[in-house]
Amino acid sequence: MLRDTFARRFTELEASFSSIPFKSHSRGIPGSYVPDGQWQKWATSTQSLIRAAFGELSPHYQNFVNAYKECGGSDSSVRTLNALFLSAKEDFEGGYVFDVELRVSGEVFGDFIALARKSLAEGHKDVAAVLACAALEDALKRFADVNGLAVGDKSMQEVVNALKSSGLVAGAQKTLLDAMPRIRNLAMHADWDKIAEPDVSSVLGFVEQFLLSKFSHG
Repeated sequence: MLRDTFARRFTELEASFSSIPFKSHSRGIPGSYVPDGQWQKWATSTQSLIRAAFGELSPHYQNFVNAYKECGGSDSSVRTLNALFLSAKEDFEGGYVFDVELRVSGEVFGDFIALARKSLAEGHKDVAAVLACAALEDALKRFADVNGLAVGDKSMQEVVNALKSSGLVAGAQKTLLDAMPRIRNLAMHADWDKIAEPDVSSVLGFVEQFLLSKFSHG
């Protein structure tokens, strides 16, 4: 899983910090520093990981970026970067951040939906239907999986039933979801004459709201 990959990378970067060479200044200047290129390599990989795990708007990422800009390689500034990294690592491992599986997936699904809307606007209803329904089914399965439901080989109707029975969807979202498997089945079986533009629009609208409520930062 993506979370496991990120966890492994956090551990690797924690270990690699210990290999960064801190050198004493010459001519009696107090303190130590890290030569150029040594700390930047570690910090760049760390910044990339924090961005992927937390997002660009998170305090973890913003604080690290600001500290990186101010870092000149001195002992204290490099260790400040490491302190921010360790804080991010601790919060990630403690589960105090939004689930990375859903956040990253939401970004990918968002691209699918944007492409589907573009196709629909250009008059390619059938293409839009396939893209929208594929994004919907994958999003539902990913959401179910992250919440502990084994739905990998289940039909969309079975996934919907599992989400409803577990209470993971409710209210208006639950009612709207009931209509989705029929449209999905028509799209995947190429029954284009039975799918109208409003059907595709309804799927797109549902997926967008589902992503906002289930896959965005909470």
